Amino acid sequence: MLFSKHSSSLMALLVVTFLCNSFAFAFQPEGYNYDEAKVPAYSLPDPLKFEDGSAVRNAQQWKTKRRAEILHLFETEVYGKSPARPACLHFEQTSFSDNALDGIAIRKEVSIWFNKEKTGPHLDLLIYLPKQKTPAPVFLTLNFKGNHSISKDPQIKLSQQWMRASSNSGIVDHRATEKSRGVASSRWPVEMIIKRGYGLATMYYGDIDPDFDDGFQNGVHPLFYKKGQTKPNADQWGSVAAWAWGLSRAFDYLETDCAVVSEKVAVMGHSRLGKTSLWAGATDERFAIVISNDSGCGGAALSRRHFGETVERINNVFPHWFCGNFKKYNEKESTLPVDQHELIALIAPRAVYVASAKEDTWADPHGEFLSLLHASKVYELLGKKPIASKQWPQPNKPITGSIGYHVRTGKHDVTNYDWNRYLDFADLQYEK
Repeated sequence: MLFSKHSSSLMALLVVTFLCNSFAFAFQPEGYNYDEAKVPAYSLPDPLKFEDGSAVRNAQQWKTKRRAEILHLFETEVYGKSPARPACLHFEQTSFSDNALDGIAIRKEVSIWFNKEKTGPHLDLLIYLPKQKTPAPVFLTLNFKGNHSISKDPQIKLSQQWMRASSNSGIVDHRATEKSRGVASSRWPVEMIIKRGYGLATMYYGDIDPDFDDGFQNGVHPLFYKKGQTKPNADQWGSVAAWAWGLSRAFDYLETDCAVVSEKVAVMGHSRLGKTSLWAGATDERFAIVISNDSGCGGAALSRRHFGETVERINNVFPHWFCGNFKKYNEKESTLPVDQHELIALIAPRAVYVASAKEDTWADPHGEFLSLLHASKVYELLGKKPIASKQWPQPNKPITGSIGYHVRTGKHDVTNYDWNRYLDFADLQYEK
C-alpha cells in the first residue's frame, strides 16, 4: 500500500501539497528574519567538549567517545534512530545498456528489495557509468520527480509511486506520466559527469518514504514496527532519516558492483535532500565525500541564528521530516543540545562540501557557511586543514580543501555551476 486512504491522512496530504506548491513561488515568505542585524545573540555547543564539560584533547578521544555523544544527540533529538540493514536485503538488475548517452555510457537499473518475496516497498536505482576498463567513482543522489525525470531516455522505468502535485512536470493525480520524462534534466548534467570520469547513481526519494504526513503508514517505516506499534517513537526516524537510510541501502548495492570504486562514493543532495545527504554522511562513514546543496534549516544552516526558515516552521509544515522529539525545540533553538556545525563535524575527517545561493535567503546561506567554520576545529584535531577562509566569500568564489564551500549567484536550484564545483572538488580529493 503506497499511502493511507483514511480521510485524516487525505486532509494532511492536501494541506501539505497546497503548502508545497505555495512555497515553490515564495522563497522568502513574510514574517521571518532576513536581516543579519536581527540575528539573536547565541552560544553554540562546543563539539570538542564532552557532555560532562571536559575537553576533548586528541583524535582518539573524539573517535572513541565524543563523536558517539554528538551522534546520539542528533539521533534522539533531531533526526531519529534508524534500523540496521535488513537481513534479507537483495538486488535485482532489471535493465542494462552499454550504448547509453549516444554511446559514451553504460546505463543500468537495479531494484533493491528488503525481503525474499519481493513484496512491499523497494528502491529503484538508476546508474550511469562511463564506458571504460577501470571502475569509476560515483555520485550517489536522491531525486524529487522519479528516475525518468533526469533524462528523456524512454528506456528508463517510469515511476509508479506517489508524487507531489505538479502539472508542469507531467504529474497527474500524483502519478508520473510520459510527459514527466526529462522534466528535471537541467539539474542532472549526466553527460558532463560521465565525460569527467564519474558515474551517477540516483533514485526517487518517494521510493523510500512518500513526502507527505500520514502518520508513517506508507514507505519503509511499517516494515520495522514492533508488534502493536503504529508509528515511530519520539526518538525514532522521521522521513529525512528514512531517506538517508535508503541512501545507505543503495551504497550496499554499489559495494557489490565491480564497475564502481566503492571507496570513492560521494553522496549529494539538494534542499530537503541536502539535509538528507548530510545525515547520511554523518551516519554512514563509507561515504568518501558529503555534499549538500541549499540545505538550509535542519541541514547545514545554524538553527540558533533564527534566520530564514526556523525549527518551528519546518516542524509545523513538514511534521514528518524529523523525529517527534525535535518539536520540543520549536521557538526554543537555544535549548537544543546540538547545532548544525556539529552535524558537519560528524563527517570529519572525510571531505565535505556545502553550497549556497545568494538569493536563497530562506536557507540562510551565511549560516550554512558558519557551520563549516565552526566545524573546522574538529577537522584540525583529526589532522585536516580548517576551512580556507574565515570570511564568508563573495558569490562564485569557491573555497576548496577538505572543507569546500561556495555561494553562487541565483536562487534555490541545482545548476551546472554547482556540479562543476562538485566535480572539481572530487578531483581534488581523489587527486585526479
